[in-house]
Amino acid sequence: MVAEAPEAAFDLVIRNARCATAADVFDADIGIKGGVIVALGKHLAAGQREIDAERRYVLPGGVDGHCHIDQPMMDGSVMADDFWTGTRSAACGGNTTVIPFASQLKGQGLMEAVAESHRRAAGKAAVDYAFHLIICEPTEHALKEELPQVMREGCTSFKVYMTYDDLKLDDRQMLDVLAAARHEGAMIMMHAENTDCIAWLTERLIAAGHTAPKFHAAARPMLVEREATHRAIALAELVDVPILIVHVSGREAIEQIRWGQAQGLKIYAETCPQYLFLTADDMDDHHGHMHGAKCICSPPPRDKANQQVVWDALQGGVFEVFSSDHAPFRFAGEGGKLGAGPDASFDKIPNGVPGIETRLPLLFSAGVLEGRLDICDFVALTSTNVAKMYGLYPRKGSIAIGADADLVIWDADLDIEIRNENLHHDVDYTPYEGMRVKAWPRMTILRGEVVAERGKFLGAAGQGQYIPCDLPTPAKPRVRT
Repeated sequence: MVAEAPEAAFDLVIRNARCATAADVFDADIGIKGGVIVALGKHLAAGQREIDAERRYVLPGGVDGHCHIDQPMMDGSVMADDFWTGTRSAACGGNTTVIPFASQLKGQGLMEAVAESHRRAAGKAAVDYAFHLIICEPTEHALKEELPQVMREGCTSFKVYMTYDDLKLDDRQMLDVLAAARHEGAMIMMHAENTDCIAWLTERLIAAGHTAPKFHAAARPMLVEREATHRAIALAELVDVPILIVHVSGREAIEQIRWGQAQGLKIYAETCPQYLFLTADDMDDHHGHMHGAKCICSPPPRDKANQQVVWDALQGGVFEVFSSDHAPFRFAGEGGKLGAGPDASFDKIPNGVPGIETRLPLLFSAGVLEGRLDICDFVALTSTNVAKMYGLYPRKGSIAIGADADLVIWDADLDIEIRNENLHHDVDYTPYEGMRVKAWPRMTILRGEVVAERGKFLGAAGQGQYIPCDLPTPAKPRVRT
């Protein structure tokens, strides 16, 4: 498939590509030099290396804008993936850029949190990466002194939580962060669940002996997401600042987001594979003792009917972003899902599911190939919109002159059963085990270099670069007369 030429106008030419962007589908050869796309056209001059795409779809590399990699935890749990295994898995799933989190811990400064994440990533990342900042202590010093410096170094998006004892902010703190984001031009990501409702329900479920994994969903019904989503929108409206509500799970939160968008508010939304391909039934014991722990995440998967609601919202433009929310905890072993014991209560099981490698194949198969999404929608949701939302566009998320040569050639006529043994993360399970997909990346190209091909990783640790983010255009407040 790869031919060599002694002298060439380009480092690499991809011939016979069926290019798809968020706006167009067109046939072209792609000329690459110095890791950048420098030519698009028919019958380009020779490349030092050439790849024949054979009229397969060639898409911008996936940008996973919400994933947790080697993130320090306060509850004793330990993430299975570091920046080597997590980004290796990302590459094999068609991603060329990931944006994990620099998480502030209690008592830690914002600059210290970002520096620690750079230390963890250094020399390990196999694809390009940026950082979001998680803020849990929005002191005046943090917001007025440290935040501007963090942003100058390219961290221009912040995540805040309405739940989890180690991370949650009250409404007054949330307003302070929203106001700072508006002043600085940052994008705010919000985890919207009502923490007091969850705590109240959890205490009563456990007192009644309902501790199995399936009761995680009972402790987090749709209404706790609905109420928090409504409140998040109200707080953003008060400050008049755009927000992105992450990992939206279902109908009631979607209704709140639709309402906010209909008012002309800049309310963006993200959903994830677990809300299209898993249900609350996957947390039930009839799949095996404690099997449901593998599917515990927050918000939890809902019922089967709710999957269609999420699909409808994807098709209807409610969601701008489709992310993995990859949160890799092993099922067995210290620090994993059952780290608190073989019969751990649901509230002691780490929240999150792995999915950085399966995000794109699942959506390509069930979305594009089954007619729910067109190919341009797929590119927008998984790459272009993500790059725009976080200040990486047009360097990332596009096939255009001057963009990084981050490209994925897709096979779309396969029949593959997802099996954890074939994935490249460092987790001992996948919640999507046994599901069948018809598409998988044939080749992932990072800045002109092939890093994965036909399920095999060909890149190297340290090949990925840190990419500072610009101020995100979608984070600009509304212009009103």
